[in-house]
Amino acid sequence: MRSPRPAAASARSIALPARAKVNLDLAVVRRRPDGMHDLRTRMQTVELHDLLTAEPAGETSLTTTGFDLPPDVTNTVLSAHRAVEAAAERELPTSYFLHKRIPPGSGLGGASSDAAAALRALATLYRLDVDLKPLAARVGADVSFFLRGGAALIEGVGERVTPVEVERSWFAIAWPGIELSTAAVYEAWDKLDPAEATGPNQLRGAAGRVDERVDRFAEHLGEGWRMTGSGSAFFLACPDREDAEDAVRKLDCWTAVARPVGAWA
Repeated sequence: MRSPRPAAASARSIALPARAKVNLDLAVVRRRPDGMHDLRTRMQTVELHDLLTAEPAGETSLTTTGFDLPPDVTNTVLSAHRAVEAAAERELPTSYFLHKRIPPGSGLGGASSDAAAALRALATLYRLDVDLKPLAARVGADVSFFLRGGAALIEGVGERVTPVEVERSWFAIAWPGIELSTAAVYEAWDKLDPAEATGPNQLRGAAGRVDERVDRFAEHLGEGWRMTGSGSAFFLACPDREDAEDAVRKLDCWTAVARPVGAWA
């Protein structure tokens, strides 16, 4: 049943940046019996971010602007919201406004970061004494990492997060406008010859199998660029902002320049 009025909140509204990430490296350890994959990857959050605003309301709603999101997929903000309501055993009616700056289907972690921001926002708004870590693991593979951010070694299916030293590089980021399905890339990885699953990011060959335009884009970018996550965005580590801006200046696609961000929790 719906509560007569919202539970007491600690603030009228809260706004949180939902940071993007890059995978500095990525190894697929094995395919598990449940169909998931164990990974070993180092992630680093960067300045590029979505912005999530949340405030108590009469009923829960979500408004999005910026990049369009797939209409047939439940937004991770709402998935996170339901997980917290279940843990708190009460309804927490909240109005969310999400401005998307991180390209969807790019491997930059936007959906997972949005979910983590929603978990944190809801716990703050309603002063909840709820452990967010197990909720994050259930909502999505990378959500646990984004509860803290910074730099970390991620193992298993994303539930084992070990903080490491934050990178000092600036990052040039390029996205070809191709939205890749994470599930499709992992399915392609399952069919790869072991010789094709090599390099700093072992999903790179699988992403090219899913969409050959990824291969052409990588060739166009040239040496030093690495794919992040399951694709299709690539990044180049640069010593300073000027070099990062030079790297993207002549590219005819969506680009960003961002420096690393340390942990926020």
